[in-house]
Amino acid sequence: MNFLKILKKTVIDSQIYVSLMGTLFAVFFMEEQNTFRFPTVLLIFITYFSGYLYTKYQYTRHFLKILVLNAIAGIVCAFLIIHNHNEIRLLKWFVIVVLGLLYNSFFLDVYIRKIPLLKVFYVGLVWALVNSWLTLPEFSLPIFLVSFFFITALVLPFDIRDMKSDTVQTFPKMIGVQNTKYIAYALVFVSILLAVFYLKLIYGTAFFLSGIITFILIYFSENKRDDTYFSFGIETCSALPFLFLLIMEYF
Repeated sequence: MNFLKILKKTVIDSQIYVSLMGTLFAVFFMEEQNTFRFPTVLLIFITYFSGYLYTKYQYTRHFLKILVLNAIAGIVCAFLIIHNHNEIRLLKWFVIVVLGLLYNSFFLDVYIRKIPLLKVFYVGLVWALVNSWLTLPEFSLPIFLVSFFFITALVLPFDIRDMKSDTVQTFPKMIGVQNTKYIAYALVFVSILLAVFYLKLIYGTAFFLSGIITFILIYFSENKRDDTYFSFGIETCSALPFLFLLIMEYF
C-alpha cells in the first residue's frame, strides 16, 4: 500500500504520467506517418510536462520554482527545434504553448477553464494540434479529428469525477452523469470510425482495440470512484493505441 501511495505521488501526481501518456499518443501518429524522431518526442514530453506543472502549481507557494523550471524547459524546447527542425516548427510550438497558457493562467481575467462546457473541447483541440500539426510537415485533418474526438471523450470522465467540486457548469452538472457518458461513447465511436477508415490497417486495428477498453473505462466512471481510477485508468487510454501497436508488431 505504501508503495502504491509513493508511486501515485511521484509518478501520477507529479504530472509525469499524463505527460508520458500524451507523448505516447503523439508517437502513435508519428509512427503511422513515418515521422518519428527522438528530439520531437522529447520536445512533446517537455512541453506537456511543463504545461501541466504550470497549471497545477500556479496558485501554490511553489509557483516561482515552476516558472523557473518552465523557462528552462522553454529554452531546451527552442534549442531542440532550432537544432533539429526549422523556424516553422518553432512557430507551431509557440502557438500551442500560447493556447496552453490561455487554458488556465492566473494573469487572465477570463481563461478557457472558466468558460462553461468549453474545457473538454479545448483540451481535445490542443492535444489534436500536437498530433496533427506540430509533428507533421503539413496539417493532417484526419489525424486532427481522430485525436480531437478521442481526447475530448477522455476529458468527460474527469468532469464526472469533479462534478461536486467544479465551480463552472460542466456536462455532468448540466445533463447528468449518464448522458455525459453517452456523449463520450459517441465521441469515441466517431474517432474509431475515422481511425479505421483513414489510418493504415495495423494502426486502425490498434485504435479500434483501444476504443473498446476506453468504452469500458468510461462505463464504470462514477463520481464516487477513487481519483486513481481517473488519473491512472482513464489517462492510460491515450497510450493504448501505441501499446496495442507494439503488441501487434512484436508479438
